[in-house]
Amino acid sequence: MVEFDLAVVGAGPAGLSAAVTAAEHGLRVALVDAGTQPGGQFWRHPDEQHPRPDEGRGQHLWSRFTDLRARLHGLESAAATTGRIELVSGHQVWFVEPAGEGFALHLTAVHGETRLPRVRAAALVLCPGGYDRQLPVPGWELPGVMAAGGVQALLKAHRSVAGRRAVVAGTGPFLLPVATGLAEAGAEVVAICEAGSLSGWARRPIDAAAVPSKALEAVEYAALLAKHRIPYRMRTVVTAIHGETEVGAVSVGRLDRSGRLRTDVSLPDLDVDLVAFGWGFTPSLELITAVGASTRVDVDESLVANVDDWQRTDVPGAYVAGEATGVGGALLAIAEGELAALAASRDAGRPVSEASVRRLQRQIARGRRFAAAMHRAHPVPAGWQDWLRQDTTVCRCEETTLGEICDARRELGATDARTVKLLARPGMGWCQGRVCGFAAAKLAKPVGEALTTSDLAPLAKRTFAAPVSLETLATAPTESDGAT
Repeated sequence: MVEFDLAVVGAGPAGLSAAVTAAEHGLRVALVDAGTQPGGQFWRHPDEQHPRPDEGRGQHLWSRFTDLRARLHGLESAAATTGRIELVSGHQVWFVEPAGEGFALHLTAVHGETRLPRVRAAALVLCPGGYDRQLPVPGWELPGVMAAGGVQALLKAHRSVAGRRAVVAGTGPFLLPVATGLAEAGAEVVAICEAGSLSGWARRPIDAAAVPSKALEAVEYAALLAKHRIPYRMRTVVTAIHGETEVGAVSVGRLDRSGRLRTDVSLPDLDVDLVAFGWGFTPSLELITAVGASTRVDVDESLVANVDDWQRTDVPGAYVAGEATGVGGALLAIAEGELAALAASRDAGRPVSEASVRRLQRQIARGRRFAAAMHRAHPVPAGWQDWLRQDTTVCRCEETTLGEICDARRELGATDARTVKLLARPGMGWCQGRVCGFAAAKLAKPVGEALTTSDLAPLAKRTFAAPVSLETLATAPTESDGAT
């Protein structure tokens, strides 16, 4: 077992920022990430072993990444007196537990042999990021239906286009880079179906203007939409997906101002072979709940970690940064990662710049105000259940239908998401509720009722944060063994 001053989990914007900042303040840092190279999902890019002049194509804030990457590589070879980073790439943390006054992280390789099965650290910065939130729709189990993030991952890492004729649907700004990325790669994007509208931003103009660079991004995307002639249809949703063996067409509908499906408007079907859905993001909280940190429900009804003004959780020595504290984008994640590292450095007795701390706290406050305005402008529409049928699959792993969930509530007396899960099995399959968890939790409650921590916490708690072999489980040492 190797010991460090600090373990950082996740090498995306927050994790990279945290790792290099902590190392530059003299801490010995382990940076663990499932990817084979740093960058996370946001900066996913082609294999660095085969450099390409266009590796930054389609990326945002790429210069921030290349700066962080250069600092990371410099610190990997730096003398121990100035702090050093050990990058443990291609490994996932499948479990974390208290270890004396610190933490023990159990690792497993994504592919091949596990190089470092266990890491012990005095402190821990968790930057696990998140994944696409999904909502069920009739036909969404057909090949050709993908999460918007999955479509973008193929584009960024492999320059691969998932379809030739696409519709990008859901809500939120993330639909824009996915649609324009597809178009830039040669696909025809027949429409962006945005459930929200621009009027949602007008309700909180001060918060919407808290991060001015976002307005510039919007202008750039508007220019790309015009360049590729991509229709941007507001208050429009995909209500059904059609096809025998794969996606062939989608039905679309119009929403009213309250987010309910209008029955007085009929729109023509769209012929497509790819549907990219994005309804926001769900933070990954497995490791956060494993260490015992408390959570809360954010503006977008996602469960997030509770942190103070220094990114500290209520567990001593554990810090969280990035999307797991509330989905807010890469700029916010970078700032949170840096602040978490400064907090860990200060708590370890290293001097930190108070001016830098105050600057970061102001930047984070602005970023969170903008994020809250974004979530309020792009909510999951109130009427999303209007276009479901009783035979609509909600949990694709267990093939649980809406009708079975309704039966669990009406016939068997289920009154909460946990009981519905036990009776109808949504969230009991391969993905453990990562895809259907949000929808299943909403369907377990009366229509329009907001989700609570007690609704979402059981869906976020998973004993193991990543797939692990029986051999690894059988041979894994624990703190109670006294093993090192």
